[in-house]
Parts: sequence; structure tokens; C-alpha cells
Amino acid sequence: MSEKWKQEKWAEDIWYRGKVTRRSIVGWGGGAIGAMMLVPAPWRAAFGAEKAYKIGSEQPLSGPGAAGGKTAVVGLQMAADRINGSGGVNGRPIELVIADDESSPAVARQKTEKLVSEDNIDLHVGGFLSNICLACMPVWEDAKIVNIISVCLDTTLTTSKCNRYSFRPYDYAPAQAVAFAPTLTKMGKKWHVAFTDYSWGQSTRDAYINEIKKNGGEIVGTTGIPLGTPDMTPFLSKISGDFDGLFGIFFGKDGVTLVTQAYDLGLTKKYKFAGDGSISESTNLIAIGNKIDGFIGINRYIPVFQGPLDTPYHHKFFDEAKARLLKIDPSGPLPDKYVQSNYEAINCVKLGIEKSKFQGRADTMKLIEALEGLVMKAGEDFPQGDKVLRKEDHQAFPQEFIFEVSGGTYHLKETVPGDKTMAPPACNFSA
Repeated sequence: MSEKWKQEKWAEDIWYRGKVTRRSIVGWGGGAIGAMMLVPAPWRAAFGAEKAYKIGSEQPLSGPGAAGGKTAVVGLQMAADRINGSGGVNGRPIELVIADDESSPAVARQKTEKLVSEDNIDLHVGGFLSNICLACMPVWEDAKIVNIISVCLDTTLTTSKCNRYSFRPYDYAPAQAVAFAPTLTKMGKKWHVAFTDYSWGQSTRDAYINEIKKNGGEIVGTTGIPLGTPDMTPFLSKISGDFDGLFGIFFGKDGVTLVTQAYDLGLTKKYKFAGDGSISESTNLIAIGNKIDGFIGINRYIPVFQGPLDTPYHHKFFDEAKARLLKIDPSGPLPDKYVQSNYEAINCVKLGIEKSKFQGRADTMKLIEALEGLVMKAGEDFPQGDKVLRKEDHQAFPQEFIFEVSGGTYHLKETVPGDKTMAPPACNFSA
């Protein structure tokens, strides 16, 4: 199974196993021919013969999730470069083994099985689309490999589908709904929910329905739109009636489509407009323009220097991420939560390895025990802020940011501390 993404322009600055570069050499008769030459990663010489920790990462580098998958890889690479440039982990370098799942659960299963059996990874950090995370969870469990989920938000990953090998060191829909529902019900009591109709959208819809009702609100209707729908007007044009707000649960290109077409139909003028922060990630703002002005969202990360995000370590993270993103997208998007969560996921692993003295797969249980209850303190490793990986269900609860979009940027309205967003654990690994 080839990894076509390695030949794309954006991947030139990404280091991966087997990295090659093209050189011109002079052949007989003075003609120039192309040769493929292996090039060691820039940090390799510093470690000599030390064996690298092989961290696999399954990401959507083609298909509907590609835009987010590429920024996710930026976060992985930033963390790996920083760790390797500082002497590695326990004196050993980190080596990324990246696989393109092509935004397909079937392909993802094949690629993850290859990461386990052929690439012999020590652990996995990745996962973007929730249906793919769900499809691949059994692979990591069967292989007894630690799986650090770095983007997927489907609620069931750490509830009904939880297992001892998988961890989510950031938020999930029930936490965001707990944080956001009081604000939503102050904006209006009656809401219509439009959502991307697959596992993440469905579980997020359910979480918000539950919390809006708990806060005295009412859901007057829901509209599910299939993932990757280029024309949403047949769905959106049916949304009408007497209610206060339209709540959207979309990401990537679907987020752009939702905002643009809902605006053109007059829905975001007639109703208050709010939703999951994935709609308004920085890559989307450039495409949407002023049609998203007035949108109220929630996210674990926004690229601003306001409130608790105005710190030296966030400035450092932001500046490096912005420079790297510019190399893969000339439009110059700001860092998003996909960069942030993958960057922090690698640093989470680093702490676990240091604490457990993990050497490889034979030490998986030691690594699991080190990660359970792991405290992640705000700093250069975790610019988003403090969080703890809850031992019972391997779920973290970071602070949440409620914001308004206007003028092409974010305006922080409220910060909700992580301990105010907690939902009870649905499974218990501490028993």
C-alpha cells in the first residue's frame, strides 16, 4: 500500500521513515538523470546507534478529512522535532511512521494492521475521523498497543467503546455540551440542531440535546446531513419555524458549506447561530469570510492571545505552528486544535514513557499505568493549559473557550475551567 502523500509538495518538510530526496547526478554522455537517495532525519546523527521509539500515526491525508489531517501532522512533527532536538526521550529519538487512511474506515483498518505487523510500531498517536477511530480501536486492543487518540471526538470512544489501551488527552462532546449549554439557553430557549450525519455528529448531537434540555431549553428539530455533501441546500431549505437558534455540528469543508449556504438562505440572519468550534477552525475562516460574523462557538483551542492563552509558551507554539502551516498552505491559516491536540498528544506520550521507563511493546502495561491519572501542566509541552487523564475512563477535561467570530478572527467571551465540564465516567479502569 503506497503512501502517495509523501510525494506531495506540503510533505517536503515532514520527516518520516524512509524519507528520500531527489538529486541530480551526471551520467555517461553528460546527461543528467534523477536519483532517489535516502536522507537521514536531521537529528539522527545526535543519537548514533540508539534505537528510536517508533510512533505510528494514522491520519486522513487524502479524501474529505485531508485538510485537517495535514495540519494534524504539523502538530506531530513539531513535537517530535522539539523532543529530538532536546535529547529525545530517555536518550532515544522519536520516529514517526505516518499512514494515510484516505478518510476510509476500510483502508484505515488495513493501514493500521500494517503499522502493527510490518512497521512494528511501539505505540500509536493519531486518529482524526471518528468512524475511523472506532473501526481501528480493536486493532490496537488486539495488538496490546497503547493508542493515544489525537483528534476523534465521538463520545463512545471513552464511554461504551472504551478499552484499557486507548486514551483521549483532550475533551469530548459531553464536556463541551456541559460548558456551552448554559450560554446557549441564555441566547434562546428553542434550538434546531443541524449535524454531520456520522458517528461524531450523532454523538455530539445527543450530548447537546441532553444538556440543552437540562438547562431549561428545547430542541425543536434536528437535521442530519451526510458527510461530504457538496450542496446542503435541499436539507437546509427545510429548516423553518418558530425557534431561537440554529446550532451546527460540522468540520472541514462541510463547515464551510454549512455556513455559506445557511447564510445565502437567510438562516443565520433569521436565527441566532452557534455551534461546535470545528465549524470555525482557522482554515475555514479564510474560505468563509464575513458570512460567519456573529457565530458563537466553543473549542478547546483558539489561536488568540486573550485570557489564559496569553502566555509565553502559547506565543512560542503559535509562532512555530504558523510558520510551518504557511509552508503547506500559502493562504496562511493560523494554528488550529488539530495542530494543538497532536502536538500535545506526543508530549503526553513523552511524559508517560519517562515515568514508566517504557522500552517497547513488552512494557505496554507499564506505560498504561503511567498514563492513567497523568497530570499535564500548562507550559511548553501543553500550551492549551492544565489537564489530567482521568484514570477511570482515560478521558481528559481541559478548559473550554466560548468565543464569537467577527472580522475574520475570534473574540474570547468566556473561559470554562476543565473541572466545571466533567461528566461522570461510563467505564472504570481504576477498580
